Order: sequence, then structure tokens, then C-alpha cells
Amino acid sequence: MFKFEEYNYTAEENKTRLFSMLGESVSDQKADILKIILSCIDLTTLEGTDTDERIISLCQKAKSFRELAQGLPNVAAVCFYPPFVRTAKKELQGTGINVASVAGAFPSGQSPLNIRIQEVKFAIDEGADEIDMVISRGKYLEGNYNFIFDEIAAIKEACVNKHLKVILETGELQTIKNIRHASEIAINAGADFLKTSTGKIQPAATEEGFLVMAETVKEYFDKTGKRIGLKPAGGISTPEQATNYYLIVKHIAGEDWLNNEYFRIGASRLTDMLVEQIINNT
Repeated sequence: MFKFEEYNYTAEENKTRLFSMLGESVSDQKADILKIILSCIDLTTLEGTDTDERIISLCQKAKSFRELAQGLPNVAAVCFYPPFVRTAKKELQGTGINVASVAGAFPSGQSPLNIRIQEVKFAIDEGADEIDMVISRGKYLEGNYNFIFDEIAAIKEACVNKHLKVILETGELQTIKNIRHASEIAINAGADFLKTSTGKIQPAATEEGFLVMAETVKEYFDKTGKRIGLKPAGGISTPEQATNYYLIVKHIAGEDWLNNEYFRIGASRLTDMLVEQIINNT
């Protein structure tokens, strides 16, 4: 198991460092940055009112961006509940857009582990390319860290060769040291991506929490050569907010992360504004 260094930054120190990073002027690169962000979007609907019709409509939107303007990319993936994976997979066949599925008692994680694993297997069998799972925050907060490791490892095994994004739900972890520790557990248990939030609680994604996750991923890469992806999600609704997360990845992890293999954004409300700004800046 990989041993991480002790995390010595305080929350106040992280705010100061963020202020420096996010003060960078990007006006001369704006269109290019926004194109990268659009190409890293996981277009998502996760509502109790979702229907096949809504899923098909979102898939059609996901594959339509390239037709709107020259040089405009499509999004990286769509993300739905497991019952809609087969519909999405059929709709997106041949487009290169991945189908992701939340699974494992999303968003609470409050279900017996064997049932959560069966839901993951169902999503994989239906054709999911990626799984977004959420850790059991209650178990973490009561100090049952072995349970967190074991649930991630078991779900990773159920994913076979598909990518696993591990949602920490940073807004419920209370401290930056807990975010750091949960990130370490997830990486050691087999996470392919660290993701901030389900988008179902407040606060969701925060720059402070994401900074800690990015630094953990970078430390792991520096010492092992293995890249773990990063995904902020929840409450990111403007191009300016998305650009801040882009800049954190650029400054902490590095430019090799700035593609949809290692960087995703869960921000469906953002896409139309991104497209509008990209077109107006080209």
C-alpha cells in the first residue's frame, strides 16, 4: 500500500494559495480553455423523473456540439442511473462518447455492500464504460476506514476493466485532513478517478477541497508514475467557475491532466454557456 506524506497545509494557507492560482489572467487563451472544458464535461441527469425520452434527448445533445461550429468538441461522457445505460449506449454507438453510470446506492451509499456491488455489475452488463460510486461517509466519520477501503476495492473488482470514479462527497467530510485521508484510501483501493461530490448536497464541489485532492493525486504520480483522474462536480454552473478548476489542475497536477482521460467536470447546466462563449470568442 502506498504511503503518502503527512499533509501540512492549513485551510487558511490553502485559501492563500488558491488566491494566487486563480488570479492568473487567461483572457488570451479563453476560447481554447473553454473548448478543453467542454470536451471534459460529463453531461448528466440524475433525477427521479428521468425517462427514456429524456435520456435520448440528452444523448442527442451530447453528440451535437461538433455540428454547431468548426472546432467545437463533443462532451466526454453522459451519466445516468443504471436503468438507462442500455438506452444511452445504443443512442451513442460509434460517437466516441462514453456512457457512465452512478451505481452502488448513489447518492447515499446507504445499502448493504453486496447489493451495491450487484447494482454495479448490472450497470456494467448493460454497457456502462464508467462507474461513479460514492463512499459511505457515515462509516468514514465513525472511523471505520477499513470499510471504505474494502467497499472501493470490491466495487473496483466488479468494474472489471471499466473506469471507476470514487465520489468522496467532500462537503460531508468536514475537514481538509479528512478529504486528504479519504483521497489516499480511494487511490490505494483502486480508484481511477477522484470525484468531489454527488451534486445532491451542499456544499458540493469547493475549490479548497479540490485543491487537496489534486495535490494527493500529484504526489501519487510523482512517486509511482501512475495518473489518477480528477473530477469536480456539483454546483459548477458558470464558465468562470469551471475555469478555476481547470487552473487548479494546471498548477497542481500539470498540463498532462488537462484532457478528458484524466480530467472531467460534472456540470450539465454549464454546457450551453460554454458553447455560447466559445463561439463568441472564435
